[in-house]
Amino acid sequence: MSELTDEACRLIEQASEEERRIILAYIRERVPIHALPGLEEYGWQAVKVVGEQSYDFFLERGNSQVRIQVKLQRKEKGEPKEYAAKSRAALKCPPVTIHVVEVQKTRSGVVDGEKTRPYRFGDFDILAVSLHPSTGHWERFAFTVGSWLLPRKNDPALIEIMQPVAATPDEYWTDDLGQCIEWFLEGRTKRLYS
Repeated sequence: MSELTDEACRLIEQASEEERRIILAYIRERVPIHALPGLEEYGWQAVKVVGEQSYDFFLERGNSQVRIQVKLQRKEKGEPKEYAAKSRAALKCPPVTIHVVEVQKTRSGVVDGEKTRPYRFGDFDILAVSLHPSTGHWERFAFTVGSWLLPRKNDPALIEIMQPVAATPDEYWTDDLGQCIEWFLEGRTKRLYS
């Protein structure tokens, strides 16, 4: 990264939650997610997301719609966090590097007795994970279908907070948003590494 990028990231880390929302809105207006422009040649159009939604991007093509939530691969003590060995053993993870993404909203609260931080299945269609912490490149992403994510054990309607992310493409994760959209549109029922 450049000195300017390092400084911008440092400032964002110091920003309040409200300031980060303002910064995110500013960036959304000026920089589309790297894979979205290439989808226009296939007829997909990005639609402006209005208000606070459970997704960051909304795409349309004819009668088809896709909602994309973007998260950053998790770091711990400055290093890319790997999925725990115990958790890997409980699933059928391949013998490759599996990282972690934290899938919950940044703002917490309670509405009508329910916590607002968890995502529910159906809140978004595709999860896009920036792999910058492990690759050093902001344009590198992994994509999977939202309904394939692991559910919480105590409430299967909610998405588990810590999700496994393959370092390289496999049958659950791809580095091609177009391919992930096709997976989603096919309607296949899967669960990550099970």
